[in-house]
Formats: sequence, C-alpha cells, structure tokens
Amino acid sequence: MAGIATLAKQAGHEVSGSDQNVYPPMSTQLESQGIMLLEGYDPSHLDPSVDYVIVGNVIRRSNLLMEYVLEHNISYISGPQWLAEHLLKNRHVLAVSGTHGKTTTTSMLAWLLEAGGLKPGFLIGGIPQNFGVSARMGEDPFFVIEADEYDSAFFDKRSKFIHYHPKTLILNNLEFDHADIFPDLAAIQQQFHYLIRTVPGNGRIIHHAEDPNLADLLTKGCWTPLATFGGKTGQWQARLIKEDGSCFEVLHNQVPVGRVIWDLLGRHNVENALAALAAASHVGISTKCSIEALSTFQNVKRRLEIKGRVNGVTIYDDFAHHPTAIATTLAGLRARVGKEARIVAVLEFGSYTMRSGVHKDSIKDSLTDADLVVCKRPLVDWDLANILSNFRQPALLFDHVELLVETLVPQLKSGDHVVIMSNSGFDGIHQKLFKAMQKEEYGTAK
Repeated sequence: MAGIATLAKQAGHEVSGSDQNVYPPMSTQLESQGIMLLEGYDPSHLDPSVDYVIVGNVIRRSNLLMEYVLEHNISYISGPQWLAEHLLKNRHVLAVSGTHGKTTTTSMLAWLLEAGGLKPGFLIGGIPQNFGVSARMGEDPFFVIEADEYDSAFFDKRSKFIHYHPKTLILNNLEFDHADIFPDLAAIQQQFHYLIRTVPGNGRIIHHAEDPNLADLLTKGCWTPLATFGGKTGQWQARLIKEDGSCFEVLHNQVPVGRVIWDLLGRHNVENALAALAAASHVGISTKCSIEALSTFQNVKRRLEIKGRVNGVTIYDDFAHHPTAIATTLAGLRARVGKEARIVAVLEFGSYTMRSGVHKDSIKDSLTDADLVVCKRPLVDWDLANILSNFRQPALLFDHVELLVETLVPQLKSGDHVVIMSNSGFDGIHQKLFKAMQKEEYGTAK
C-alpha cells in the first residue's frame, strides 16, 4: 500500500493515508515522498471530497473509517484494481509470483531492466537498495511488479495478481502459505491457474524446472510459451563456484554464458537470479548485460540485512515468513561464515500462518543451521515450548522482548551472527539489543 500511495503521488494525485503501527522502512518512504500518514482509522481523517479511497486487504468490515466510506457512498477500490485501471493498462507487465523470493526477484528484475536502459516502472513489497524506493512510475512500456497471491480486499477475494495481466510471468516456487485465507495448497494452485489464464499467447511463463507443485499446476492448462530455470534440468542453470552462492557460473541451454560475483548468499538467491535473467532476456536485455548488472545488485532491505556490529557480534534483520525461507537463509549464512562460527536465530512468528502453528512440524528442520534458537511466544498456543524442548541445540522461549534481550545479551560473544527473523517490527528488538549490548561493554554499534 505504501508503494501504491507512492505511485499515485508520482502520477500527480494528492495522497494521504490512514494506518496503524507503521514502521521503517515504509514509514520513512512515505515521509520522503511527502505523503501524509495519519495514525489509526478515525473517520475525521477522511476528506469527504476525495476521488477514491484505496482499500488495503487488512481492512475489514467494522473498521470505523471503512464504515464511514460505505455509509457516505464514497468511491472505493482495491489497490490491485486501481493499479490495473490507472497504471498498468497498455504496459508490458513483468510479474514475479511464488511463495518465496518474490521481493528479491522483482528487485533483481527491475535492476536488470534498468541496467539495460529500459527505465522500467516497478512496485515491490520492500525497498530495493539500488533504487531506494519501493515503487516508481518509470517509462513506457515496461512495468515490473511483485505479484502476490493474497486476496485483494474484503470485497474482492481474488488474488491480487489476477488484476495485473502480465505478459512476462515468473512462477518462482509454490508451497502452502496464507492459512488465514486458503484452506489448502489446492486452493492456492487454483488462483495461480487463474493467473496463468491471463497471460497472452505472445507472452512467456518462466517457471522453476523442478518444483513439483508448479508441475502439477501447469497440467491444469497453459496457453503461453514456457521457459525453465533451476535445478539440473532448467534451461537456465547455475554452477556454484563458492558454496555460499556468492560466486556462480550461469549456463543457458547447458552453455556457460557468464559468471556472477555478488554480495548475496544462498542457493535460493542464485535461483532467484536465474529467474530474473530469463525474464530480462524475454524483453531483449542481453545476458551479458544482465550478468554484469547482477554483480552490482544490492538486496532488499530486511533480507539478511546487516543492521550493525558490536564488538565482533554481527546483527542481521531478515523478513522471515515461512520455514523454507528460514532454512534457506540460514543455510546461505552458514555457508558464508563456516562451521565454527555461531549463528543465533531470534524468531518472532509474525505471519498468520506461522503464529497459528500451521508449520509447527517444519520449525525444527528449518533451524538446523542455528546454534542457538531464541523465540518470542506466539499469541496462539500450539505447544511451541514442547517443540523447542526437542531441538538438538539450546532453544529459549520468552513472553516479552525485554526479557529475551536481557537473557540473550550476556550469552553473546565476539564472532557470533545474530539473525533476527520476523515480518513485523518485533517490538523494536534491534534497538533494544544494541542498547543492551553497549551496556554489557560490547563496544559501540557501527
């Protein structure tokens, strides 16, 4: 929604918004764009003369501001529909979908098109550091968009991506997620099938070659030429030169076409890069240009982002939302720091799917590469304490961030890598951790 507000502002509209508990980096972006952000949902925030109220998908009936809109017959629309009607018409939309890696891959793809001189528009669910903003209008015809399967609004239960009508579509991977709106994987696959139905015959669908859920999805019907990436059978493949994924060779149809040396970690990011390379190729960017651009790509904020160091202890922020994402992130970091360094995973189960315990049987395996696990207790009791008791490594559980920090800090030592994993603000844990570490005479944060 912050990105949509930014695009509306860039299009020349006067924009303000109501929300609650907004935290950086999006709150900072809104401020920098000159967009007024009002805390909470008081109807007084709304000027009755507005042309449109764009409704985010967290808004429900009984929301005071939404009830005012309905009662006073003020025009309202979902964010995805507004994009489709006002910004995406007549543009070549490149959409990035999948359970994992959407934000990173969308950011990569936008950067590859930028490096190729196309000056694309984009809308990304995070802030790519190469651009410093999550959305921009760009120049016709290309627009790169993160295509989310979550529903559009309380009055439009279609997935957001149904509105985007992409010509180039990436299907990165597919797993069960969003248990608050989807009963099972089949329900998610159905929405992806509807998405595939919207891609024209002169477009291209780029999918992971060895994802069984995507393979099953494609059997339901496909009317668009396909390209594949990843694994041992994709048309676009990678050969790791360094195990942590920081250096790899790209192969296209089994032929080496270049080498990438970059700052990102993990096999998952290597495969994200292959997807972006394939999509950029579809719109005419040379592989040589794209590979060079990957070497200057800076990852999105909150994707294993180093927040600072205190006397040899490195603190990371990671937007973890699913066991697979946790596992791949920690595996990439382990490959980088080696077996001797200690990794401390600090988790808050923020998404509905995670905090409700849908993936409780996968948590243990997802944290294999951590030497110490520290968790904040979720609001829903799904026996996390008992699950943690069966971990091979020490695992601690706390009701409050303050006690978590107080207990963790004395156990840290130089050389540790502390990965804070959450898709929310986590009660300001980064600042609290730095402050407490300084009191313990760890030094000062850099």
